[in-house]
Amino acid sequence: MSDAAQPTAAEVRAAAEAVKTALDRHLAAVERRSGEDDPAVYEAFNQLAAAAEVYDELLYDRYDEVTPFEIPGAEDSLPPYTGPEEPNALSVLIRRDYSVVEPQRLLAQAQRIEAADDEGRGAGIAGTVHGALGLLFGEFEPDEIASRHKEFGLEEGDSTLWVTAADETADPGEWLEAPFDQVDPQQVVCRFDVSAVFDDDLDDEGDDDPDDIEDEVEADLDAELDEDEDLEPLDADR
Repeated sequence: MSDAAQPTAAEVRAAAEAVKTALDRHLAAVERRSGEDDPAVYEAFNQLAAAAEVYDELLYDRYDEVTPFEIPGAEDSLPPYTGPEEPNALSVLIRRDYSVVEPQRLLAQAQRIEAADDEGRGAGIAGTVHGALGLLFGEFEPDEIASRHKEFGLEEGDSTLWVTAADETADPGEWLEAPFDQVDPQQVVCRFDVSAVFDDDLDDEGDDDPDDIEDEVEADLDAELDEDEDLEPLDADR
């Protein structure tokens, strides 16, 4: 950043004072909280997060320094729950990301599925990654794919699971055209996230040699691919 665009020392000082004020307001809101999901605490938290972010940015721009703490922004937190106290229905929303790291393994598995289909459905599509993925996810449940992803040449990425509450179950077919467009964060009862970013510190503390681990994993995958009996029998009714 050029000198002309840098914030002044006074601006940095003002941002620091704003953080102090936001801290006092947050503590006061916590001390007066009326319940677990008090909106005043939530608002004070967001104000503190915003003030801390501004200060951190100005401090870095002016002095090339950062704060020793990190306050998550409002977009990283769920708002207070406003759904029914005794939900009569719920929806579970799941997203799992995968990378296709071994296309040949994926294609081999898809070709086995295709060859075992007595009715010949989808014949000839197992030769492309797109077609192989369609066969794979059409044959196995998502949870089974998650537990056996290495067999299928996939590598896990981030995943998240949201449990949302409702008073009534949606009518059949009501949301099928846009299943994820009407998710209300205030109806989320709980969520569970899995991401490699959470494992960075643990990876740094590990004693095992990553190259040795990779060799062991590759050997296991090769053995799994060569053993047909490891595959679940296909459901003839599908």
